[in-house]
Amino acid sequence: MSARDAILAKLRAAPRRELDRPDLAGHFRRFADGDGEVARLRRWAAAMRAAKTEILWTREADWDAALASWLAAHPQPSLLLPDAPPGRRLARRLEGAENAPRLVCFDRELDGWKVELFDIAAGFTTVRCGIAATGTLVLWPDEAEPRTMSLVPPLHIALFDAAALYPDFYSAMRGERWADGMPTNALLISGPSKTADIQQTLAYGAHGPRELLVVALLPPHVDMAELEGEAR
Repeated sequence: MSARDAILAKLRAAPRRELDRPDLAGHFRRFADGDGEVARLRRWAAAMRAAKTEILWTREADWDAALASWLAAHPQPSLLLPDAPPGRRLARRLEGAENAPRLVCFDRELDGWKVELFDIAAGFTTVRCGIAATGTLVLWPDEAEPRTMSLVPPLHIALFDAAALYPDFYSAMRGERWADGMPTNALLISGPSKTADIQQTLAYGAHGPRELLVVALLPPHVDMAELEGEAR
């Protein structure tokens, strides 16, 4: 028997001992922020703005009108929409609107229109949830909203229901039940794409969108006036 075989035999013969599972909930509980909802929203917004993100506070009933107004003030030649209820709602709002972009629906196989796709100015997606501690959006790409929609256009417009804002990453995983199943490419975004060279010169848009606009839907019980200072 070789020395290697002898070592492996000893390892196989060693008694097995079940290890206790770590108390992850107890560990992360020590870092709980203790903030109220408004304070958490402000912290999330401040972190996102520090990473060159624009936030448009609005309500669920008005978000399409608010975004249409923003697009009128910041004209885009084209806008990529998902073939899903939020995309169809925005399309109805923009039809005939002043300075409305050319609307393109992501409803076909990618290989057939790559040239057109890489010429689109803005992409619109929804957001699964947010993380306050790091100023993060979690995207959950699927067939209706593939990763391409938030990766290729220079401007990414993200529709975020702020009621799904969690204090930290662990809370988001638990609250959204990630253990039950995940997409092949769950995505965490903390601002537009950016990179830096060895001299720490920051450049935006190197590996994705140069700009990020978050259309944040406030819960009905949150007074928008409490966030007006953040919104400006």
